[in-house]
Amino acid sequence: MIRHIVLFTWKADATDEQRAAVTAELGRLPGLIPQLRSFTVGGDAGINQGNHDYAVVADFDDVDDYVVYRDHPEHQAIIAERIRPILASRAAVQLEL
Repeated sequence: MIRHIVLFTWKADATDEQRAAVTAELGRLPGLIPQLRSFTVGGDAGINQGNHDYAVVADFDDVDDYVVYRDHPEHQAIIAERIRPILASRAAVQLEL
């Protein structure tokens, strides 16, 4: 199993509407990409200072399924249209479970 974890920090001028649109658009992906076994997205709970603003955690059966998700046109469109315009920084990792 592969777990994909992405952390985003938004630009200071990112609006509530823009952040909500990221969640709404990402929330469509499990219905479009059957290779997703588990998919969790959301904003930081604000418990610790210095955290990233947002996280995506996705599980896949194998690397091939992750690549389908990574390269899927709907996923790529969300990145280009919703995430990149408000993105200050990104960190990601893929773990073998």
